[in-house]
Amino acid sequence: MKAAVGKFLVICLAILFSSVGASAQCAMCRASLENNVSNGNIGIAAGINFGIMYLFVAPYVVIGLIAFFWYRTSRKNSQNEHLKRSVAR
Repeated sequence: MKAAVGKFLVICLAILFSSVGASAQCAMCRASLENNVSNGNIGIAAGINFGIMYLFVAPYVVIGLIAFFWYRTSRKNSQNEHLKRSVAR
């Protein structure tokens, strides 16, 4: 069982670190942003970069909140079980 988990982690890390650079924008968006930046208008590019960062961070925040509430609930249940056992003696 531990070997399977270890292999899975190694494969995930290998995929993560061997990623190839990709252009994440469509050709029209990229041309529009390059044109605006070359003309001195960086507002649109900054807005798109903020949107990309927002979309990048949002899933991690949701997963972090779920993990936090799960941890807090399991810790509370563990303490309640410990109190029940000590009272029962």
